[in-house]
Amino acid sequence: MRAPLRPRARRSNHQVALLQGTAEFFPALVRAMDAALSDIQFETYIFDTTGSGAEVAHALVRAAQRGVRVHLVVDGFGTGRLPQPWLQAFADAGVRLQVYSPMGPLGLLLPKRWRRLHRKLCVVDGRVLFCGGINVLDDFHDPNHGALTDPRLDFAVRVQGHLVTQASDAMEQLWWNLKAGQDARQRRLGLALADWRAARAARLKGRQALKAGRGMRALLLLRDNLGHRASIERAYRRAIGRARHEIIIANAYFIPGAKLRRALKLAAARGVRVQLLLQGRYEYFMQYHAARPVYGALLAAGVEIHEYAPSFLHAKVAVIDAHGARPWATVGSSNLDPLSLLLAREANVVVKDGAFARELRTRLVQAIEQADQRLDAQAYASRPWRQRLLDRVAFGCMRAALWVSGNRY
Repeated sequence: MRAPLRPRARRSNHQVALLQGTAEFFPALVRAMDAALSDIQFETYIFDTTGSGAEVAHALVRAAQRGVRVHLVVDGFGTGRLPQPWLQAFADAGVRLQVYSPMGPLGLLLPKRWRRLHRKLCVVDGRVLFCGGINVLDDFHDPNHGALTDPRLDFAVRVQGHLVTQASDAMEQLWWNLKAGQDARQRRLGLALADWRAARAARLKGRQALKAGRGMRALLLLRDNLGHRASIERAYRRAIGRARHEIIIANAYFIPGAKLRRALKLAAARGVRVQLLLQGRYEYFMQYHAARPVYGALLAAGVEIHEYAPSFLHAKVAVIDAHGARPWATVGSSNLDPLSLLLAREANVVVKDGAFARELRTRLVQAIEQADQRLDAQAYASRPWRQRLLDRVAFGCMRAALWVSGNRY
């Protein structure tokens, strides 16, 4: 099995399309799956078949029924156990399902269970890649909060070009690592080797049709706990350090470490307009309250913070100098918090193209205007003591959890 390729920033043969929300993402994903000829590789943190999520599940079943090899990996915490009717439908059709790090009886009491599969990737026939922050989860449904009146704010991209091979190789490696562990426990290694050879042949056949050509410069950033521990955070810091005019970051769970906070403050100090679009609705205690203690220093440095409250913000995107000479944009699964940057498997696509950056900027500016909730430094400083206490408790719990896991942030 071949190791994942390292990102190559100089590749300029990519076609990248921005997709906002499940209203744009699911139809594009289903069309690609319905056109699949040989192979579908799919990884997601949450696989929920409520509402429009069922359309993706049905597309996987249809593909498997017509002989397409379908590999599906879901996270053992984010997804849990799928409903029995869907498990049976997948089994009958031939959809091959693996669960990443099942929780077990002790669940999250074991620090090793904090390392999750959080990336959202799909490769079809080795020729088209979908990557972003969107789970298989209807934008008008939340597993914890029920029906939503406004859609969740999130983004993904559809990519063609050479980085699709890198994504496919990384997904293939994870699949067979999981499969090898299962087959070793069941003593089916010979069958697994034959299956791997057949899957590899199918992918190579699909890649033969991959054509080079002029397009956008793009690269895939993968974060894991082995050789790519800090690739996404370093890319953010490097891009922020080069910014000359404007930085817009939309991030669901924003608890940046000291180096990233310093990069943002330095950018603001040299005259760059820095705008953060962050979660304005209460979703989870830890993520909501632990983020607040870092706001003060950023506000004091001149960073603008806008809180998005029309619905849940789930985006993990950024755009820098969209109208400048060196535009930079990223769309992916990685939050700027310790869970994403220190523990989880994540995937972001970076695009260095002016038209793409301007399109993403337009959508983020619209979201900021829709949110219409800019955080005032004075109001932040005078927030009630009870809220300040909860913020400090959550921040302290997060730091303690990192210490237990052996990480510093």
